[in-house]
Amino acid sequence: MQAEISGATVLTKYWHRLPDGRVQCDVCPRLCKMHPGQRGLCFVRANQDDQIVLTTYGRSSGFCIDPIEKKPLNHFLPGTPVLSFGTAGCNLSCTFCQNWDISKSREMDTLMDQATPAAIARAAREMGCQSVAFTYNDPVVFMEYAIDVARACHEHGIKSVAVTAGYMCDAPRREFYQHMDAANVDLKGFSEDFYFKVCGGHLQPVLDTLVYLKHETQVWFELTTLLIPGLNDSDDELGNMTRWVVHHLGPDVPMHFSAFHPDWKMRDVPPTPPATLARARRIAIDNGVRYAYTGNVQDESGQSTYCHQCGSLLIGRDGYDITAWQLDAAGACGTCGTTCAGVFALRPGRWGARRQPVRLGDFAAQA
Repeated sequence: MQAEISGATVLTKYWHRLPDGRVQCDVCPRLCKMHPGQRGLCFVRANQDDQIVLTTYGRSSGFCIDPIEKKPLNHFLPGTPVLSFGTAGCNLSCTFCQNWDISKSREMDTLMDQATPAAIARAAREMGCQSVAFTYNDPVVFMEYAIDVARACHEHGIKSVAVTAGYMCDAPRREFYQHMDAANVDLKGFSEDFYFKVCGGHLQPVLDTLVYLKHETQVWFELTTLLIPGLNDSDDELGNMTRWVVHHLGPDVPMHFSAFHPDWKMRDVPPTPPATLARARRIAIDNGVRYAYTGNVQDESGQSTYCHQCGSLLIGRDGYDITAWQLDAAGACGTCGTTCAGVFALRPGRWGARRQPVRLGDFAAQA
């Protein structure tokens, strides 16, 4: 566990002092520069006594068991339950945030559950979860806590999943992903203009993370893009994005195109039509993406997995329910024998679409 200062506040190591007396946080490309007592944009990393501390270690906005497909991960232990949790804060400022009540919280009482890494690992094991997911807000901002949880879970054979925007500097990125087994990276769009004006960040650091994950790690990862009408859903942008993915990451990285619903500071934009998701999926497939999916809509064909060689149905899905399974013991197509990229067990899990809240206090005393 990280060295504790007091309560949920722990020391961190990715920062340095500046000549003008401020301290710079080096976890993400924002490089927030803080006077004593100030917090970074993420709100949870702060300058305390001329050093950067994390203020939310061991505190969560709540725990819940989800289907792994909800992350979304379609090629990582399909059908299995994942213990999901987040904290508070975020290092981007997306005006369309779908979890703004957590990611943009400035109230520490948002953090209801207090849980040590050992308690989380015990809860996951006793509840039959094969993995734990850092989600709801970006684990980049609570990386010390996430790493310690991942370590504790690995001791019990439980895998770790990061649901992230991938907005991270090189050195902390390398340490963070040493402890992750899978990730879903939110590729929010494919233009610098969109990232800067709508997300308050930059595109290139996210692309750097994706290239790093593909070529320098064994982390299984998938991509998600929330399509917002008129902002990041044009044929040109989707074409450029999917061609870049195939060229730099290869054809086997699954892509999820999800429907936007009006929220937070973007309530005047209409929901994404299902036809837009179908169009994005078709563009991806035409450009060589082998596994492209639609999300946040009812679309069995768009959410099922097919063999890229013969077209046979490999994994049927109705929402988060597995309806068909045609992979052999080696994770290959039962019809033609072509390998399907991913991390698969001999048979799918049976968790289904259930969502089960968990009280970590029930496991704390035993941990």
